[in-house]
Amino acid sequence: MISKWYRYLIVIDDIWDEKLWTTIKRAFSKANGYGSRLITTTRIVSVSKLCCSSTNDSVYQMKPLSDDDSKRLFHKRIFSQESGRPHEFEDVCKGILKKCGGVPLAIITIASILASDERANPLNEWHVLLESIGRGLNEDPSVEEMMRILSFSYYDLPSHLKTCLLYLSLFPEDSRIMKDQLIWMWIAESFVQCEKAETSLFEVGETYFNELVNKSLIQPVYNIYGCVYACRVHDSVLDLICSLASEENFVTIVSGTSGTMSSEGIVRRWSLQNARKEDGQTRPLRSESIGQARSIVTFAPAIDLMPTFSSFVVLHVLDLDGYDGTKEDHLNLQEFGSLLHLRYLCLSGRRLGDLPEEIGKLQFLQVLNLPRGTRLPSTVIKLTGLLCLWINGGRFEPPDGFGNLRSMEVLSKIKAGSVSIVQELGSMHSLRELNIQFVSSGLVESFVKSLGKVQKIQRVEISAKCEREVSMDLLGEHWAPPASLREFIMLKGIRLSRLPAWNPYHLPQLSKLKISAGDVGQEDLGFLGGLPALRILWLLSDNQRPLLFSAEGFRCLKTISLVSKSPSQILFKPGALPKAEQVTVFISLRAAKEEAAGNCGDWFELGIENLPSLRAVVVIFFRSGVTVGEARLAKGALENAILAHPGSIRSIHIRFHKSIPEDARAEDVYTNDVDSSDRR
Repeated sequence: MISKWYRYLIVIDDIWDEKLWTTIKRAFSKANGYGSRLITTTRIVSVSKLCCSSTNDSVYQMKPLSDDDSKRLFHKRIFSQESGRPHEFEDVCKGILKKCGGVPLAIITIASILASDERANPLNEWHVLLESIGRGLNEDPSVEEMMRILSFSYYDLPSHLKTCLLYLSLFPEDSRIMKDQLIWMWIAESFVQCEKAETSLFEVGETYFNELVNKSLIQPVYNIYGCVYACRVHDSVLDLICSLASEENFVTIVSGTSGTMSSEGIVRRWSLQNARKEDGQTRPLRSESIGQARSIVTFAPAIDLMPTFSSFVVLHVLDLDGYDGTKEDHLNLQEFGSLLHLRYLCLSGRRLGDLPEEIGKLQFLQVLNLPRGTRLPSTVIKLTGLLCLWINGGRFEPPDGFGNLRSMEVLSKIKAGSVSIVQELGSMHSLRELNIQFVSSGLVESFVKSLGKVQKIQRVEISAKCEREVSMDLLGEHWAPPASLREFIMLKGIRLSRLPAWNPYHLPQLSKLKISAGDVGQEDLGFLGGLPALRILWLLSDNQRPLLFSAEGFRCLKTISLVSKSPSQILFKPGALPKAEQVTVFISLRAAKEEAAGNCGDWFELGIENLPSLRAVVVIFFRSGVTVGEARLAKGALENAILAHPGSIRSIHIRFHKSIPEDARAEDVYTNDVDSSDRR
């Protein structure tokens, strides 16, 4: 052990696992009071957190280099300071740096190749290299070294994660791969194994996904609320896994630029990318070459290369991007019935129309992802193994007997127009996610009873399309949400008279709440602030009383959206919302003007200067009853108030619900009232 009487600065580079760190840290005394510092580096997020032994420790997560820093590193390696970069290299430099994605290792590796290039026409050679990055460069010593370094991360993975990572080679460069879609594909291929009966396969698949993120092998893509909904694969990692997938005959890629990657023996998985039959570069796939394929994924316009569905014998995954029911005459959907082993079917194009009755023959089908406007046949109720049913961008009304699908976990975009539909939901005891739209207001009581029978529910999204708003007061009064609930979302057409009297301690996982109530006051902040995992809050009300946010509660909240009649109804006190990064507020300018008149001209005193973590502010003004000049004055006053924030706000968006015409005069008054439903 290093003596506690020494003062030291030690850097330990590239720690690979938690057990190794547990062993290393024994050499250091916890009682050193001489300002010693220990710095560790790792590629694994969980290891970095374990290295933090006290609250004073911090984790710095490396980000890709900025465009300017990438250029500086790249040019320094290639060009002398005296000569600089020739102007004609500008475009090709941008292309190469885009491929490198801000990763220093990739930038240095490619720059090393170019720096040693002494050929006669360097500009032409640079363009050749740009087109071939990741393809055909493996013999270069610098690239070999980069791949060797990257391969350490791959070979350190357990076998199940290696398989899941290789599967990503199905997707083209720069793809945004949807998280849920990817996990369901893994499940359909039997890559995901569940050891505990109370845990679903999808939840296990999520842990696989998170482990790949944790090990920095895939890059998470976040939505505006800071939640991961997709991933990308860095070009260098994609090059590595494509090479490994080809060597192991795991994936065969067909593209318009590279033709068909030859593969000896049986082809297991096909990825059809960026190729057209009429281009003449790639011929349609022969049925004898794909008979044993387990996965086929197409990316428009390569669907032209698809043979008939009857060609497949053991297919598990079929993902047809760009399918158009009015054009793909060579693909007969009636042949779906021959895909007896199919588990995952995604037709993410358009104009499918009627799904053929033959779909009912697919007894192993687990996931059905269909385009907007698809009409389901009655035979769909025979798919008793179905886990996920998703209609993109539209709604569907299920047929009678839908309750037979008792294995269902994800039911999205369902349209409820009869009592029988909402009653049958109660038999889906494995349901985790429900997105439902009411087209009749008399179904709430039956819906509440059914929802009470679904004890594994994690996400509920409710909307209505009726002549009048649908009251969900029965839900607030008679439904006790299970502890598994993570998201509860009320959209347009749904309303509560007041917030439900749920016990926040019974909802330990509720992280997203979007709710609309007729009356909201200070007493409601006790319930909302007491939700221990709440990260995202949308609170909509027509009769919001003053809300004072103090240092109590809301310890995890990252995003908050509020509707206010006037600025004085919202105030953030010192210590409030310590982790809030984004605040969105809807404000009536008429009320703000009246308050400013009695407040020495101060338009806004929201207290946003008391939010230490604030990064983004969004304000939407309702300008009914004020002049154009007053509206512009208010906008300027708020901008000044926000700019005075002591933190580092990166994004400010202030806009009017109804935009001001360019030719509007300062004395013009906008008189239209705004319907509260427009705020959703």
